[in-house]
Amino acid sequence: MDKLQELTQKLYNEGLSKGKEEGEALLAKAREESAGIVKKAQQEAEAILEKARKDAEDYKIKMEGDVKMAATQTLQATRENLEKLIVAEAVDKPVKDALSSEEFVKGIITAVAQRFTAEESQDLALVLPENLKKGLEPFVKSELAKAIGKGVEATFSKKFGGGFRIGPKDGSYFISFTEENFRELVGEYLRPATKKILVG
Repeated sequence: MDKLQELTQKLYNEGLSKGKEEGEALLAKAREESAGIVKKAQQEAEAILEKARKDAEDYKIKMEGDVKMAATQTLQATRENLEKLIVAEAVDKPVKDALSSEEFVKGIITAVAQRFTAEESQDLALVLPENLKKGLEPFVKSELAKAIGKGVEATFSKKFGGGFRIGPKDGSYFISFTEENFRELVGEYLRPATKKILVG
Protein backbone atom coordinates (compact mmCIF):
# COMPACT_ATOMS: atom_id res chain seq x y z
CA MET A 1 0.00 0.00 0.00
CA ASP A 2 2.88 2.26 0.70
CA LYS A 3 4.19 1.53 -2.75
CA LEU A 4 0.89 2.50 -4.30
CA GLN A 5 0.74 5.63 -2.27
CA GLU A 6 4.31 6.42 -3.18
CA LEU A 7 3.61 5.83 -6.85
CA THR A 8 0.49 7.96 -6.69
CA GLN A 9 2.42 10.67 -4.94
CA LYS A 10 5.20 10.45 -7.54
CA LEU A 11 2.73 10.67 -10.44
CA TYR A 12 0.97 13.56 -8.74
CA ASN A 13 4.27 15.38 -8.18
CA GLU A 14 5.40 14.78 -11.78
CA GLY A 15 2.03 15.92 -13.12
CA LEU A 16 2.08 18.91 -10.86
CA SER A 17 5.64 19.74 -11.84
CA LYS A 18 4.87 19.28 -15.55
CA GLY A 19 1.68 21.35 -15.25
CA LYS A 20 3.60 24.02 -13.40
CA GLU A 21 6.28 24.11 -16.13
CA GLU A 22 3.66 24.26 -18.86
CA GLY A 23 1.78 26.95 -16.94
CA GLU A 24 4.96 28.97 -16.51
CA ALA A 25 5.77 28.55 -20.23
CA LEU A 26 2.24 29.68 -21.16
CA LEU A 27 2.49 32.57 -18.75
CA ALA A 28 5.90 33.59 -20.18
CA LYS A 29 4.52 33.33 -23.71
CA ALA A 30 1.46 35.40 -22.70
CA ARG A 31 3.75 38.00 -21.09
CA GLU A 32 5.88 38.13 -24.24
CA GLU A 33 2.83 38.46 -26.49
CA SER A 34 1.37 41.06 -24.14
CA ALA A 35 4.63 43.05 -24.24
CA GLY A 36 4.58 42.82 -28.07
CA ILE A 37 0.97 44.05 -28.17
CA VAL A 38 1.77 46.92 -25.80
CA LYS A 39 4.88 47.84 -27.83
CA LYS A 40 2.90 47.73 -31.10
CA ALA A 41 0.11 49.83 -29.53
CA GLN A 42 2.69 52.36 -28.33
CA GLN A 43 4.25 52.52 -31.80
CA GLU A 44 0.83 52.98 -33.40
CA ALA A 45 -0.06 55.66 -30.83
CA GLU A 46 3.24 57.46 -31.53
CA ALA A 47 2.61 57.23 -35.30
CA ILE A 48 -0.92 58.64 -34.81
CA LEU A 49 0.46 61.46 -32.63
CA GLU A 50 3.22 62.19 -35.12
CA LYS A 51 0.69 62.31 -37.98
CA ALA A 52 -1.57 64.55 -35.89
CA ARG A 53 1.39 66.87 -35.17
CA LYS A 54 2.34 66.96 -38.86
CA ASP A 55 -1.28 67.54 -39.94
CA ALA A 56 -1.61 70.32 -37.35
CA GLU A 57 1.64 71.94 -38.55
CA ASP A 58 0.54 71.63 -42.21
CA TYR A 59 -2.85 73.10 -41.31
CA LYS A 60 -1.17 75.94 -39.40
CA ILE A 61 1.11 76.71 -42.37
CA LYS A 62 -1.88 76.57 -44.76
CA MET A 63 -3.97 78.80 -42.50
CA GLU A 64 -1.13 81.31 -42.16
CA GLY A 65 -0.74 81.31 -45.95
CA ASP A 66 -4.50 81.74 -46.46
CA VAL A 67 -4.66 84.57 -43.91
CA LYS A 68 -1.64 86.27 -45.50
CA MET A 69 -3.16 85.92 -48.98
CA ALA A 70 -6.56 87.20 -47.75
CA ALA A 71 -4.85 90.17 -46.07
CA THR A 72 -2.88 90.95 -49.25
CA GLN A 73 -6.01 90.67 -51.41
CA THR A 74 -8.03 92.82 -49.00
CA LEU A 75 -5.29 95.46 -48.95
CA GLN A 76 -5.08 95.38 -52.75
CA ALA A 77 -8.89 95.64 -53.11
CA THR A 78 -8.95 98.52 -50.60
CA ARG A 79 -6.21 100.35 -52.50
CA GLU A 80 -8.05 99.81 -55.80
CA ASN A 81 -11.32 101.05 -54.30
CA LEU A 82 -9.57 104.11 -52.84
CA GLU A 83 -7.89 104.73 -56.18
CA LYS A 84 -11.27 104.55 -57.96
CA LEU A 85 -12.87 106.88 -55.42
CA ILE A 86 -10.04 109.40 -55.64
CA VAL A 87 -9.97 109.32 -59.45
CA ALA A 88 -13.78 109.51 -59.60
CA GLU A 89 -13.79 112.46 -57.21
CA ALA A 90 -11.09 114.24 -59.20
CA VAL A 91 -12.56 113.46 -62.63
CA ASP A 92 -16.34 112.93 -62.58
CA LYS A 93 -17.60 116.40 -61.64
CA PRO A 94 -15.08 118.40 -63.71
CA VAL A 95 -15.70 116.23 -66.79
CA LYS A 96 -19.47 116.35 -66.31
CA ASP A 97 -19.38 120.13 -65.84
CA ALA A 98 -17.12 120.67 -68.87
CA LEU A 99 -19.13 118.41 -71.20
CA SER A 100 -22.39 119.96 -70.05
CA SER A 101 -21.08 123.43 -70.94
CA GLU A 102 -22.34 124.50 -74.35
CA GLU A 103 -19.29 126.69 -75.01
CA PHE A 104 -16.82 123.92 -74.16
CA VAL A 105 -18.68 121.35 -76.29
CA LYS A 106 -18.90 123.83 -79.19
CA GLY A 107 -15.12 124.31 -79.06
CA ILE A 108 -14.38 120.58 -79.04
CA ILE A 109 -16.91 119.84 -81.80
CA THR A 110 -15.40 122.56 -83.99
CA ALA A 111 -11.83 121.28 -83.45
CA VAL A 112 -12.79 117.66 -84.11
CA ALA A 113 -15.01 118.51 -87.10
CA GLN A 114 -12.17 120.52 -88.70
CA ARG A 115 -9.86 117.50 -88.35
CA PHE A 116 -12.54 115.33 -89.93
CA THR A 117 -13.09 117.62 -92.89
CA ALA A 118 -9.36 117.75 -93.53
CA GLU A 119 -9.36 113.95 -93.93
CA GLU A 120 -12.93 113.16 -95.04
CA SER A 121 -14.63 114.54 -98.13
CA GLN A 122 -18.17 113.74 -97.01
CA ASP A 123 -20.69 115.50 -94.80
CA LEU A 124 -20.68 114.85 -91.06
CA ALA A 125 -23.24 113.49 -88.63
CA LEU A 126 -23.31 114.41 -84.94
CA VAL A 127 -25.11 112.81 -82.04
CA LEU A 128 -25.45 115.30 -79.19
CA PRO A 129 -27.02 115.16 -75.72
CA GLU A 130 -30.73 115.97 -75.63
CA ASN A 131 -30.22 118.31 -72.67
CA LEU A 132 -27.97 120.61 -74.80
CA LYS A 133 -30.27 120.67 -77.85
CA LYS A 134 -31.53 124.22 -77.29
CA GLY A 135 -28.06 125.76 -77.34
CA LEU A 136 -26.29 123.42 -79.78
CA GLU A 137 -28.85 122.95 -82.57
CA PRO A 138 -28.56 126.54 -83.92
CA PHE A 139 -24.76 126.36 -83.58
CA VAL A 140 -24.56 123.12 -85.61
CA LYS A 141 -26.89 124.37 -88.35
CA SER A 142 -25.23 127.73 -88.89
CA GLU A 143 -21.83 128.31 -87.26
CA LEU A 144 -20.35 124.80 -87.49
CA ALA A 145 -21.37 124.23 -91.10
CA LYS A 146 -19.76 127.56 -92.05
CA ALA A 147 -16.60 126.87 -90.01
CA ILE A 148 -15.90 123.49 -91.62
CA GLY A 149 -17.40 124.17 -95.06
CA LYS A 150 -19.39 120.92 -95.10
CA GLY A 151 -22.89 119.78 -94.34
CA VAL A 152 -23.54 118.69 -90.77
CA GLU A 153 -26.55 116.70 -89.61
CA ALA A 154 -27.27 116.63 -85.86
CA THR A 155 -29.46 114.27 -83.88
CA PHE A 156 -30.02 114.46 -80.16
CA SER A 157 -30.00 111.53 -77.72
CA LYS A 158 -31.00 111.01 -74.12
CA LYS A 159 -28.46 108.16 -73.84
CA PHE A 160 -25.68 110.45 -72.65
CA GLY A 161 -25.65 113.68 -70.66
CA GLY A 162 -22.56 115.36 -72.08
CA GLY A 163 -20.12 115.15 -74.94
CA PHE A 164 -20.95 113.94 -78.47
CA ARG A 165 -20.38 111.35 -81.17
CA ILE A 166 -19.16 112.32 -84.63
CA GLY A 167 -18.63 110.51 -87.92
CA PRO A 168 -19.29 110.56 -91.66
CA LYS A 169 -22.93 111.12 -92.59
CA ASP A 170 -23.13 107.66 -94.22
CA GLY A 171 -22.86 106.17 -90.69
CA SER A 172 -19.90 103.95 -91.62
CA TYR A 173 -18.34 104.75 -88.23
CA PHE A 174 -18.56 107.11 -85.27
CA ILE A 175 -15.97 108.44 -82.88
CA SER A 176 -17.27 108.91 -79.37
CA PHE A 177 -16.43 111.86 -77.10
CA THR A 178 -18.94 111.20 -74.31
CA GLU A 179 -18.56 111.84 -70.58
CA GLU A 180 -17.68 108.19 -70.07
CA ASN A 181 -14.92 108.36 -72.72
CA PHE A 182 -13.42 111.49 -71.17
CA ARG A 183 -13.64 110.04 -67.64
CA GLU A 184 -11.76 106.92 -68.79
CA LEU A 185 -9.18 108.97 -70.67
CA VAL A 186 -8.47 111.40 -67.83
CA GLY A 187 -8.68 108.56 -65.29
CA GLU A 188 -5.96 106.66 -67.14
CA TYR A 189 -3.62 109.61 -66.63
CA LEU A 190 -4.55 110.05 -62.98
CA ARG A 191 -4.39 106.38 -61.94
CA PRO A 192 -0.57 106.02 -61.93
CA ALA A 193 -0.15 109.16 -59.83
CA THR A 194 -2.93 108.05 -57.45
CA LYS A 195 -1.40 104.58 -57.20
CA LYS A 196 1.97 106.12 -56.35
CA ILE A 197 0.37 108.17 -53.56
CA LEU A 198 -1.46 105.14 -52.14
CA VAL A 199 1.33 102.58 -52.48
CA GLY A 200 4.33 104.82 -52.03
